[in-house]
Amino acid sequence: MSDLRINSDRLWDSLMELAKIGATPKGGVKRLTLTDLDKQGRDLVTGWARDAGLSITVDQIGNVFMRRDGEDNTLPPIMTGSHIDTQPTGGKFDGNYGVLAGLEVVRTLNDKGIKTRAPIEVAFWTNEEGSRFVPVMMGSGVFCGAFTLEHAYAAKDTEGKTVGEELERIGYKGDEVPGQHPIGAYFETHIEQGPVLEDADKVIGVVPAVMGLSWYDCTVTGMEAHAGPTPMHLRKDAMQVAAQIIPEVVAIANRYPPYGRGTVGMMQVFPNSRNVIPGEVKFSIDLRNVNDELLNKMHEDMLAFIDKTSAETGLPVKIERVSYYPPCPFHPDCVGAVRKATDKLGYSTMDVVSGAGHDAIYAARVAPAGMIFVPCKDGISHNEIEDAKKEHLEAGCNVLLHAMLERAGVV
Repeated sequence: MSDLRINSDRLWDSLMELAKIGATPKGGVKRLTLTDLDKQGRDLVTGWARDAGLSITVDQIGNVFMRRDGEDNTLPPIMTGSHIDTQPTGGKFDGNYGVLAGLEVVRTLNDKGIKTRAPIEVAFWTNEEGSRFVPVMMGSGVFCGAFTLEHAYAAKDTEGKTVGEELERIGYKGDEVPGQHPIGAYFETHIEQGPVLEDADKVIGVVPAVMGLSWYDCTVTGMEAHAGPTPMHLRKDAMQVAAQIIPEVVAIANRYPPYGRGTVGMMQVFPNSRNVIPGEVKFSIDLRNVNDELLNKMHEDMLAFIDKTSAETGLPVKIERVSYYPPCPFHPDCVGAVRKATDKLGYSTMDVVSGAGHDAIYAARVAPAGMIFVPCKDGISHNEIEDAKKEHLEAGCNVLLHAMLERAGVV
């Protein structure tokens, strides 16, 4: 068993074949969730699964579970998976790799005639990207009870089409109640979507946790006035107050290393005129860290600074938290299985805390879970030029294979 390896050519060819559906001129993929292209992708992957002897179950939010029976089918399955929907300017590997790596694990077990004690399943979850419908990670979120099926069904795209209608239209509105599908353990293999592994020249990232996230909308209210006649000391300039808060977001993140993150990515200025003092500035704040204690300290520091700045300048500042995901530590048994497999296979490795959200976050609420990262070129993802080396994808899939076998058991 220690010599067992996947077929890297077959994995690569499958990735390239799926990437043809929604292919873009720059070499990426645009396959938005629940579109006709998504249906084509789903049909292709489930067709491959049937060819590999897997049975297919679809739940009411369109999550797809592809099952290889085990010796004891009363045991909950050892599952792997990810998503096959993409961003509007997506790449070939984000999500797709995790699904097709799972399929390659099954094909390898079939090739070698290996029977596992527990069943093996490969899943792909609906609307992980959240680019057409919100909330993000919709399928896995409904599965774990983070939000209701009715809420998901009612979500609309920019054309007013709903999730419920589109699931029905493409034929992937299944019968199984989300969350009633058992999971014994869940693994997800993924390109890192960041530059850490490549920078350190490591092949495998063992993922102990995913950062927590706290999003805010901040509004500074001043008063519009003419930029020429209004003296500096008589101005109520919302932009200047916003300009004090924004660098503090970065400073707060730097006070809580190594996983503190602080970003202002969106700003709206009113009236947005060259010779008018801004009367209102709205901007986003994104804070992240690896545990709740540190994330809460960052939250408190930010509120204290905003209160102080508002009092000193006399301008009202409204801050509203609009989204929160707690940090997600993965299960020690699954992290250990990944670490053990990596050591056995002899790959260079390091721990990498994920700064991005993944379906594994929600899967971890209902079952032991873990993740495997492989490098991507220049750390670029959510971009048509996203790229990864064939040998790195092979390595991640080999680690997945051995980690799953440890949990599933070999007959």
